[in-house]
Amino acid sequence: MNYHTLILVVSLGGLLGFSAFFSACETAFSSLSRIKLKNLAAKKNRRAKLALKLLDSYDKLLSTVLIGNNIVNIASSALATLLCVEFFGHGGVSLAAFVMTILVLLFGEISPKTLAKESPERTALRSAPLLSFFIVIFTPLNYLTAAWKKIIVKLFPVKGERVITEDELLTFVEEARLDGGINRQEEEMIRQAIEFDDLTAAQICTPRMDIEAVSETDSAAVIDAKFAQTGFSRLPVFQGSIDNITGLILLKDFHHKVINGGKPLVSVLKPVVFVTKTIKISRLLRTLQRRQSHLAVVVDEFGGTLGIVTFEDIMEELVGEIWDEHDEVVEAIREVAGGFRVLGNLSLPDMFDFIHAARAGQDNAGEHAAGNGDEAPDEDSAEEDKPAIPNVSVGSWALEKLGALPKTGDEFVSMGLRVTVWKVRRHRVLEAFVKPE
Repeated sequence: MNYHTLILVVSLGGLLGFSAFFSACETAFSSLSRIKLKNLAAKKNRRAKLALKLLDSYDKLLSTVLIGNNIVNIASSALATLLCVEFFGHGGVSLAAFVMTILVLLFGEISPKTLAKESPERTALRSAPLLSFFIVIFTPLNYLTAAWKKIIVKLFPVKGERVITEDELLTFVEEARLDGGINRQEEEMIRQAIEFDDLTAAQICTPRMDIEAVSETDSAAVIDAKFAQTGFSRLPVFQGSIDNITGLILLKDFHHKVINGGKPLVSVLKPVVFVTKTIKISRLLRTLQRRQSHLAVVVDEFGGTLGIVTFEDIMEELVGEIWDEHDEVVEAIREVAGGFRVLGNLSLPDMFDFIHAARAGQDNAGEHAAGNGDEAPDEDSAEEDKPAIPNVSVGSWALEKLGALPKTGDEFVSMGLRVTVWKVRRHRVLEAFVKPE
């Protein structure tokens, strides 16, 4: 092998190396996590900052990678053809095409892209300085490709917003849990925080029928008994009817100023916050903080009292049920023999989520016990076939499906479930038995 041939072989190896470099860059920068890079950049990692800068001009980065890859692949094919013709004559052209196809596929495409896919962030950090150099070198060609892109976009306009939707964000959270980045409890808290702004006061309020309140004309003994019975630290006070709430009485004010101080009840009432039933609970939270109140009265379109919302009700939408030492812990849904016992105030989506999780656990247990059994049904197709679940309570759903005032023992079948009314009070469904069909 003479000096000229050695130069060609070394050059060919170098070109294949650059082909691998550009291929790895393409895969790494298209599949890396921008969030991970931002965290590294926040820790003063210079290469992470450079990689983020390259990502901000992704079109220029991509055109540089494609231009570089094509140049080195074409050049390597030309050098291989020279070498093969030198050794094998005209028959070397076909041999060069065959050999270079194998070499480019193995060492210029498959191998580097596989490695880059396994660790995209690390690959991006290592390649960022050299890639930024090539971006500068290929600036004239990048300018031409940018102009060509504008022409293509004008000729073939594509409409569509490239923003992350709430559903996509929830999917990201689920993927993070499946990858082991967060646990199920953290996933649930993040989901509740994301969906927090979708809820209205009407959806979480204590309904009018369940409000514990006292009248301005009630005696001190009656009010004291109400505080003792409920264990609440504050009670709404009304004049005439619950639709005319005039204020709040705090337990400490009642004992210190009314019982011990002899003051009239109306003189120690705190102002009450009134809100509409459509107000978002995120806005309601800020309103309660600004007004320094722990309770708001939700009014309907007729000006009557629809229900009340407390600060604790809002917090429970973020962190789940909050129980104190005076609360009687009651499960809203519980698995019993043959089905599920469900309280009427449980939301319908929460009921379906619980039943789905319980049935999924049973299916998994059955699969482990059976060993190699039948193939499980496709969950994706099951999700597509599942009808939309209205965001109402189980009691409201039962009233709608029954089409009449509920009675104990009434049954209906809907959405793959057989529902039996177990307990009714004042035409309200307090408890039901739900059994999958």
